[in-house]
Amino acid sequence: MLSLKISEFEMPPMQDLLIIGKRAPIGPEAVRRMAEALSPDQFSIVRIEHPKIEAVLIRTSLLQMLDERVLVNIIIQEAEALINETMVLRSELKVAVSVQREVDMS
Repeated sequence: MLSLKISEFEMPPMQDLLIIGKRAPIGPEAVRRMAEALSPDQFSIVRIEHPKIEAVLIRTSLLQMLDERVLVNIIIQEAEALINETMVLRSELKVAVSVQREVDMS
């Protein structure tokens, strides 16, 4: 299945994360500075060891909800088939928590 979401270009030009290729026209440090200028203290850069991906810019609130290694591994698994070394991919990430409890009614 393919789901295509097209929207008007936004400022800042990112949503929840950016996946930065190793030879992308904008590198991790420039992406970090851009994010800091547009949305101070809202994003963190995570450098990774991967053949095609150099770093991921992630909304800091997501890193507070999920373990960084787990989150980055999921991002890599989903993006590595789509990305090449010169690309920067923008992604939306939603976290939903479902809680179910058994309650003693006596």
